[in-house]
Amino acid sequence: MSFAGEASRSEVSWSVDPSWPSVVWAVLRRLFPYLVEATVIPTVVYYLGLLAFGQTWGILAAAGCTGLSVARRIVRRQPVPGLLLLASIGISIRVGMYLINENALVYFVQPIIKTLATALFFGVSVMVGKPLVARFAADFCVFTDDVGNRPAIVSLFRRLTYLWAGAQITIAVVDLTLLLTVPITVFVATAAGVAWTIMSAGVVLTVADAVRTTRGDGLGTALAGGGRLHAYVHPIA
Repeated sequence: MSFAGEASRSEVSWSVDPSWPSVVWAVLRRLFPYLVEATVIPTVVYYLGLLAFGQTWGILAAAGCTGLSVARRIVRRQPVPGLLLLASIGISIRVGMYLINENALVYFVQPIIKTLATALFFGVSVMVGKPLVARFAADFCVFTDDVGNRPAIVSLFRRLTYLWAGAQITIAVVDLTLLLTVPITVFVATAAGVAWTIMSAGVVLTVADAVRTTRGDGLGTALAGGGRLHAYVHPIA
């Protein structure tokens, strides 16, 4: 049996047509490091900078941390995960606006605006026939063009792109409410927790829909020992 994008030699154990809880766990295992790198570490670095040197240095330290993560991958010629790329672009814009205005509220309002813009971007990507989820799916699942171009999979990508657009809008609304009602120091930690909760729920819904759709379309799935998911067309006997 062969799969799109052969697994590394360390991935010698395969689970064919795994249960959806197994797939959820595999996706979360791959997503968790990206989320930690893109959200948790910059938040911790921000707090350390804030406590040690003040607001401005905390913000600059968080931006530098994210930039170093991207630069490290570029130097090593490793792919930059979509989540980390979005986080890096977003925080760079925020820092620039903060340095111009020197207003903490401006700095923290910007990610809310960015989140709403991301939701709009997700929606527009469906309208132009290039659902954004198809791009991020490659970070978690290996599949060839003949799989990605199947009508059922194209429809799946459209649905999931709308789902994640809705998730972004929900995060933005909750974050704005928190920003206007709690202190900044409380907001930073709480907003990160809200984002994690909503994104985790989004992952569960995404995997459930993806497993149902792929199996309903007659596709096979396999989970490599290293947690890498593969989708493939069953070979004709």
